[in-house]
Amino acid sequence: MGIILMFVGAMMIFPWLISLIYRDGDSSALLWSVIITLLAGLSGYLIGRRQKDISLRDGFAVVTLGWLAMAFAGALPFYFSGSIPTFSDSLFESMSGLSTTGATILGTSISIKSLPHGILFWRSLTQWIGGMGIILLSLAILPLLKVGGMQLYRAEFPGPVKDKLTPRIRDTAEILWEVYLLFSAIEFMLLFAGGMSAFDAACHTFTTMSSGGFSTHDGSIGAFDSRFIHYVIIIFMFISGVNFALHYRLLKGKPQAMWASVEFRMYLLLIASFTAIVMTSNLLRHQFDSLEEVFRQSLFHVIAIMTTTGFVISDWGMWGEFVQIVMVLLMLIGGMAGSTSGSIKVIRIQILLKQIQTELRRLIHPHAVLPLRIGNSLIEKGIARNVLTFILVFGIILFVSTAIIAAAGYDLVTSFGASVACLANIGPSLGMVGPSSNYSHFPQFIKWMLVALMMLGRLEVFTVMVLFSRHYWRR
Repeated sequence: MGIILMFVGAMMIFPWLISLIYRDGDSSALLWSVIITLLAGLSGYLIGRRQKDISLRDGFAVVTLGWLAMAFAGALPFYFSGSIPTFSDSLFESMSGLSTTGATILGTSISIKSLPHGILFWRSLTQWIGGMGIILLSLAILPLLKVGGMQLYRAEFPGPVKDKLTPRIRDTAEILWEVYLLFSAIEFMLLFAGGMSAFDAACHTFTTMSSGGFSTHDGSIGAFDSRFIHYVIIIFMFISGVNFALHYRLLKGKPQAMWASVEFRMYLLLIASFTAIVMTSNLLRHQFDSLEEVFRQSLFHVIAIMTTTGFVISDWGMWGEFVQIVMVLLMLIGGMAGSTSGSIKVIRIQILLKQIQTELRRLIHPHAVLPLRIGNSLIEKGIARNVLTFILVFGIILFVSTAIIAAAGYDLVTSFGASVACLANIGPSLGMVGPSSNYSHFPQFIKWMLVALMMLGRLEVFTVMVLFSRHYWRR
């Protein structure tokens, strides 16, 4: 945890340098945040440096507590600079960034555009850090200190299938981060070439590759009236929703690995199908003036919601209730396992559908041996059980959190919208938290609950919940 905090403190140096360049008056707040975070991290490291190895149980604790520590440290620049007046709101913004949710309390009384450049840069950078996972980055460091990393990899890496690329976990972490850096560099150059300033291009690269959705403008991507920029964002949102192990194999000259993935083919099919559905609805409603704009708007928002990025170029909440239902379905699906996307993930949906199909067949042939397969891969009973349990728990948490927000006096659409957006790490949703709204109107206790939902969603529920099990604490 000390190493994690030291890394976060080191990353804060970059927005501090930005603040010195733009002279917005936030440099001292960022400097103090750097000092406090580095000192806290160094203290943790010195206390625990004699630890030679960690167990799986330790791994879960490090991931959950480390994520909380990052969120508290990440809130310091917002709070010290006065950009966000209360610490609760600062923590909300920080957790939203690190969990790549993209929900924000900014935009009503506090304009995003009015924030200092250093703070805006840090806000975007938190999403880039959280995208691949600060814990995964630490895996490249921990083996050097003779501390095992496989336990952390199992605990943190998104999705039910762990695609280990190399025998050594440190090498796997390095490979994934190299791919992440490469795509980030390419997107930055394209956005800069498309007319964005270097500052905006960097910030939006951070929040696209991480499936985060924070923007430096109140109007999100809609503030940039450029088809080129819109299509670049579409491409890289799509990329961020794909398993990064497949990206690695593609870059290694094995493009057939992409099409061989049943999950990737389903991911493509879902995007194409839902884009066609939303396009048809918009054409029937005469929502836009040209066919190209209907296609671009529909494709952009389908990918933005399915990959849980949450960018907007127009208010899709005004496209009718049918489209809103479609968007909710996309929120619940999410991207591929091993991507930076949140929510349930495509592979879990496939396993659920296959399990339903298998049970129907078993009713007709009760004595038959019916293995569960996805493509040519046999799905073990343990994985199938884990997936079904995950979806059940996901639904229970969604129901309970919706009920709590509704009990606080909010309508059902807003209550459900806020719950699903935070648990699935999406950001903009329905009702009073729609694409043109924000989360500032919620009371503090609801914001704290939403912070918990964001962390639960980012760490895929069980990683956090296991700490509250009595079996976890038994020797």
